[in-house]
Parts: sequence; structure tokens; C-alpha cells
Amino acid sequence: MLLKNTIAILGCGWLGFPLAKSLINNGHVVNGSTTSEAKLKDLKAAGINPFLISLSENATQGAIDELLKDVEIIVINVPPKLRGSNTENYVKKMELLHGAISHAGIRKVVFVSSTSVYGDIEGEVAEDTDPKPSTESGRQLLASENIFREDDGLKTTIIRFGGLIGNERHPINMLSGKKNLSNGNHPINLIHLNDCIRIIQSVIEKKWWDEIFNGVFPLHPKKKDYYTSEAKKRGLQVPDYKEDNSKIGKIVRSNRLISVKNHVFTTTL
Repeated sequence: MLLKNTIAILGCGWLGFPLAKSLINNGHVVNGSTTSEAKLKDLKAAGINPFLISLSENATQGAIDELLKDVEIIVINVPPKLRGSNTENYVKKMELLHGAISHAGIRKVVFVSSTSVYGDIEGEVAEDTDPKPSTESGRQLLASENIFREDDGLKTTIIRFGGLIGNERHPINMLSGKKNLSNGNHPINLIHLNDCIRIIQSVIEKKWWDEIFNGVFPLHPKKKDYYTSEAKKRGLQVPDYKEDNSKIGKIVRSNRLISVKNHVFTTTL
């Protein structure tokens, strides 16, 4: 039988895999899921108890009961697949997952969400700002947050991360050389992988339950200035932004992390 401090991570990908390794280094037992059979050996080699799990809006494929058995905390790290031609019902997927979590008797949930739930709000937003999602992904994320938050039997903490960077993942790789880009005067709202891991680990180990946190690095230069600088650093073609001063964009403040929990972001952008 696994120890009661076992943590399940649903989604051991770009964020979930290094998070699992960090938690193991801190003495936790980790059950981790992947949708790729080829990655099972990588999870096992890292000390993660590996499970092949695939969620859909109609059913859950794989040994979900085994993944969740004797687990104290689950980290849900499964973003919506709603870009391009993908039109999945993410909310139904989360409803099915919620049922499995309840059946397993798990009482603590970390739900990895996104600042997209704030939509196109102008100016500064913080955790007490009413979300106004403007995309289908944002709308379904917000609805899914509420599935877990509204369950009084769960202690659920929501973390709304900004744009994720790190380990060769950076928006400039896609923006390089692009022409007539809009919103160049909007501020960036990014966070490095290392800080994502530290925030989730702090929630778990410092017992920051029943909270909502924005996870965004506290510096917000203009997009055109920041991405021009990043392109030059990497020897890439500088992106071109058209002049557009009609909107100011939004700055996402991580007020609860910084001002209430005294969290210090350590990895610069």
C-alpha cells in the first residue's frame, strides 16, 4: 500500500513531469499519468508510479482508480484542447474526473488554470477581479474551476498561470519574423517553469488550501519591447508590430502570492 502522502499528478507533460521529480526529491510519493505509452518508461525511470490515462468527455480510459488509490492530493494539469478544429467539451471531462476523485475519497485538489479566465479586461486584474473570459477555452476553464471549488467536500486551490516559458519554450520562437502583429503596447504576463513548480509545491507543503492564486512574474514590459529584446538575444528575426494605441491591455497581479504569502519569484523572464 502506498503512503498517505501520495500525490497524483494528472498530466505529466512539460510542467507535470518536472513537478513530479521535484516533489519526489522532497520526499513525496507521486503517481503520474501520461497519454503516451512511450513515456511510461520515462516516468518510471524518474521514480514516478506511471499510469496510462486518457480523459474524454464520454469516458476515462485507463486505470484511473489505481492512479487515485490512497492518494491525499491530486494536481490536475490537463489544459483544454480547444484550438483550431478541436472542439472538445472540457467541462464534461472535468465532471467525469470530479466523480472519480470523489469516489476515491481524495479531499485536496490543485487545479492548474490560466489567466485566460480574465478575458479582455483592461487595466490591472488580481485574484479578487471577477473573471470575464472571452474565449471558449477561458469559459470552459472557469466553469471547470467551479466544479471543484463548489464541492464543499474538497479543499481546492486554483492557480491561474500566465504564459508559460522555460526549457526552450518561449513565445518568441513563434513570433520571430511575423509582420503586422497587434497589441504591441500591451504588457506581457508570463511565468517561468521553475516558478510554476515552486508555487505548486508551496501550495502542497505549506497547506495553502481553498485559495485562488494568479501565477505571473511581477514585471510587465510592453510586448513589442520585450519580444524585440528576446529575438535579438537569440539571434532571431525581430517581430514587427503595427501601431495600435486603442487599448492598454491587462496586467495580471499575483497579489495573494506576493503580498499575503510572501512568495518570491526567483526566475527572471
